[in-house]
Amino acid sequence: MSRVFVAMSGGVDSSVAAAILADRGEDVVGVWMRLVPSGGDVDAPRCCGTDEAGEDARRAAAALGIPFYALDYADVFGEKVVDRFVDAYAGGETPNPCVSCNQHVKFDALLHDVVRKFGGDRLATGHYVRATTGRDGRRQLLRARDASKDQSYALYMLGQRELARLEFPIGELRDKSETRAIAARFGLATATKAESMDICFAPGDYRELVRDRAPEAFVPGPVERTDGTVVGTHAGIGALTVGQRTGVGVATGERLYVLHLDTERRAAVVGTRAEIARRTYALTDVTFVAGDPPSSRFATNVVLRYRGIPLAGYVDVDRSHATLDLEAPALVAPGQAAVFYDGDEVIGGGVVARSTL
Repeated sequence: MSRVFVAMSGGVDSSVAAAILADRGEDVVGVWMRLVPSGGDVDAPRCCGTDEAGEDARRAAAALGIPFYALDYADVFGEKVVDRFVDAYAGGETPNPCVSCNQHVKFDALLHDVVRKFGGDRLATGHYVRATTGRDGRRQLLRARDASKDQSYALYMLGQRELARLEFPIGELRDKSETRAIAARFGLATATKAESMDICFAPGDYRELVRDRAPEAFVPGPVERTDGTVVGTHAGIGALTVGQRTGVGVATGERLYVLHLDTERRAAVVGTRAEIARRTYALTDVTFVAGDPPSSRFATNVVLRYRGIPLAGYVDVDRSHATLDLEAPALVAPGQAAVFYDGDEVIGGGVVARSTL
């Protein structure tokens, strides 16, 4: 029988993923990832990589009667997720740390270790997403059945090599109440555990983390209109993001949005909704689930933020770079992931590049 490792975070979703597989008669092994140094100062008491979360994961594995191992990924998490998050915000970008964690920690470091070090055949997680095999034999990535919990946006970077070894047991569940009911049926203490919607390593205001790590990003600078007129002063590029419309440092009767951040001059350019004219964005680090794009130019519905509204547009591909042409203007922050969908299927995605107005 093949062995499947389950990434257990200490939460209800991954506990239920392990329960479903164990109930199916699979040879299941639970594995937990330490993401912060043991016993150190932890800024995120609800982070899935803390000692407390590890104990919750261990208890869930014990309740299911499956082996359990703890692995330390604090270094890779700190370098690839936290440091990159701070650097991006300090540089006027708006990153998604869940995308980085999935890419570099769960589906690079952990999957590699499961297969190469521990002889596992598959890795399962508690993500709300579905993976199926198409008629052509290729693996497909689909939205979860529960649209309100769908996490496919943060998994767009998965390709055929990864999907051949991945399972998402809760992707077909109807909703969160069904997940909790299954947990209760298996006697899992996580059945009633509260969810955390914050950034796991910065549960309060993420700006405080950026301020602590990159104080130079909080040097005040001018707030300007598109014609160069100075209309106020902001508290620092690290506290702003493109699309923001409050806390910009301008007291006018108009509702103004951050249109652009000029990091060289530490300037924030603001404007009204009518001044939002951008339709075209450059994308970097573009990947496709199937390995190749549908064509060099294809129509898509693109999602530009977690659980964002799909926007119609076209993608022109040039190797790992692409140009996104939206049918209607939209404010898109550099550093955000742009994820391409065809209905419920994830086609691929990339990262919005820095650009000028």
